[in-house]
Amino acid sequence: MAKDWAKAFYNSPAWRAARQSYISERMSIDGGLCEKCHERLGYIVHHKIALTPLNVYDPDIALNKDNLSYECKWCHDREEGHYIGPGGIKHNSCVFDSCGNPISVRECDGVEPSQDAPITR
Repeated sequence: MAKDWAKAFYNSPAWRAARQSYISERMSIDGGLCEKCHERLGYIVHHKIALTPLNVYDPDIALNKDNLSYECKWCHDREEGHYIGPGGIKHNSCVFDSCGNPISVRECDGVEPSQDAPITR
């Protein structure tokens, strides 16, 4: 899920066009296979240099095809700061408060995940 500061970018016509163009290019090259594992179909257009509030509107980073990778969900979730951290250690991506609302526990959201917490999906 996009962070609040990135939602406008991910909903922009520029990103939607760049994303679709990149997917189309990958489809013509290898049928849309994941660029990491080459085993499953791509699912997510990933930014190799992570977007931040400071670079999200820099087209050389946010829209540059050289900074994009088409990845399956499994590989994307293993990228630093996503579902599974360095060394393949599994972390909860969220926990729930007393009202049942999800709370992110990902490092990229500014929270250090617990190594011994159970995995929830």
